[in-house]
Amino acid sequence: MVSFLLSVTFACGLLIAVAHVVNRPFVAPVYDVLANLTAFGCATAASLLLEHWTPALLSAFAVLCWLVLGRRTYLARRKVLSSPPGRGLPSRASAGPS
Repeated sequence: MVSFLLSVTFACGLLIAVAHVVNRPFVAPVYDVLANLTAFGCATAASLLLEHWTPALLSAFAVLCWLVLGRRTYLARRKVLSSPPGRGLPSRASAGPS
């Protein structure tokens, strides 16, 4: 029963991660990438220690997805930081009234 519940949990997490990867314009915040990599990395390790192979495999795939998203986040942040002033993200002053 535990293995089934873990499989459902990690399958849902994997579905979310795959949906983010497929949605090419999506750039995850750094904290989101780090938190999910930590969570799914620990989930993979725990599942392996418990010898629950299906949940371990599902969470390992989620780790791979979050590595792809982490790369996307890194490249997007690098692009914004290296762009000339006025070409990156809008500042609060130029954003206008809220």
